[in-house]
Amino acid sequence: MKLTRRQILTTGAALALLPRRAFAAMPELVAAESRQQIAPGGYPETAIWSYGGGTPGTEIRVPQGGRVSRRLVNRLPQPTAVHWHGIRIDNTMDGVPGLTQEAVPQGGSFDYDFELPDAGTYWYHSHNRSMEQVARGLYGPLIVDEPKAPDIDRDIVLMLDDWRLDPETAALDGNFDNGHDLSHAGRFGNLLTVNGRFDPAFEVKNGERLRLRLVNAANARVLEVGLDGLEGWIVALDGMPLESPLVVSGAFPLAPAQRADLFVDVTAESGAAASLLSIERDGGYGLCRFDVTGQAAQARRTAPEALPPNPLPEIGDLAAAPLHEMRLQGGAMRWLDSAMLGDTEMGGRELAQLGKFWALNGRADRPEAPFLDAARGSLHRIAFVNETNFDHGMHLHGHHFRLIGANGTPGPWRDTVLVPPGETRQIALVADNPGKWLLHCHMLGHAMSGMTSWFRVA
Repeated sequence: MKLTRRQILTTGAALALLPRRAFAAMPELVAAESRQQIAPGGYPETAIWSYGGGTPGTEIRVPQGGRVSRRLVNRLPQPTAVHWHGIRIDNTMDGVPGLTQEAVPQGGSFDYDFELPDAGTYWYHSHNRSMEQVARGLYGPLIVDEPKAPDIDRDIVLMLDDWRLDPETAALDGNFDNGHDLSHAGRFGNLLTVNGRFDPAFEVKNGERLRLRLVNAANARVLEVGLDGLEGWIVALDGMPLESPLVVSGAFPLAPAQRADLFVDVTAESGAAASLLSIERDGGYGLCRFDVTGQAAQARRTAPEALPPNPLPEIGDLAAAPLHEMRLQGGAMRWLDSAMLGDTEMGGRELAQLGKFWALNGRADRPEAPFLDAARGSLHRIAFVNETNFDHGMHLHGHHFRLIGANGTPGPWRDTVLVPPGETRQIALVADNPGKWLLHCHMLGHAMSGMTSWFRVA
């Protein structure tokens, strides 16, 4: 068939109206098996799963208001999906199999395309069989830059993780259905890494101001982070700027999935080393070193200013907001007497035989009915009541919320709240993002064995 000149011109005009990105090949994010030197030198490489050939996966960095467009290509032996953690995202892009999409089968693909409304430090990770797939290395950083760069000398992303490796072969322990892990604190590793390496080093200068973007990618370990040879301020938590930078004095907790942005000044002298530390009960461990070579500035800098706020919803009258209680139940030493699994009430022994040790409000696993059915734009309070003997990091998808302090005033914005055993943490949530959203413990073994729910915004 021949096209007339008029048809050609008409077709060309129609094509010109289509979005430019429709013609560009979508960059691929390939999930595949690979190998990496996780253990110290002298040990063999470890077989891992990764995005882009290594762990952490390919860094995705875009400006605030920009877009992420990636085609997930699954070359793993299991179905998978990608969750973009902390992004106030369109619901269809959230990456939760069974709730927002189907898991991507082996050899399949899925296109993720979404806007980034908020500057800050975020990350992406598998959300299918997460306890296993994240532990094998399926995660990476997602950085959204502020329109105006802050006054720093260097920007360094540090993804913190622990690995459970065979002490002889450095092979990854593949026992992901371990009942002890599932019913206790979770899967802890025997080797701490930063950016997939043991004890990495960065060259810095005395007087430099660094932005350290910390991401806890561990399955269950709550890190107590400290500084040595560095003077620091926390400027953002879970991607959201603090109203005033908070001086780092001693160690601060960073639960699984949480992030902290620090501005630090290098105070160690040239020829010495500064360190990021993990403070443990039996002492401390160096997570990474900053080898100081030379001088960057003679004069001491003033304390940093706050980062510009993101366009988050206003928190209204808290006293008028309904309060919803979520009881965190089960686990070792506080075993479930019973809980609902689907439409069936089961005893604790029956649940344990199915690998279900935890419940939220008497329900193990994601129930058919939502925990909260919220009108779009409505304000709600949620009280997480930890009736167990273990920490839980409760994460809400698609939203940030404000912690409510003991005096009833709103605290920092977060997307994951650490709830210590026997304590209660209350949050304030503006349900402004429509869709079906997951709510779960980010100790991934706890989520796998019962601590998963959801809420709906319509």
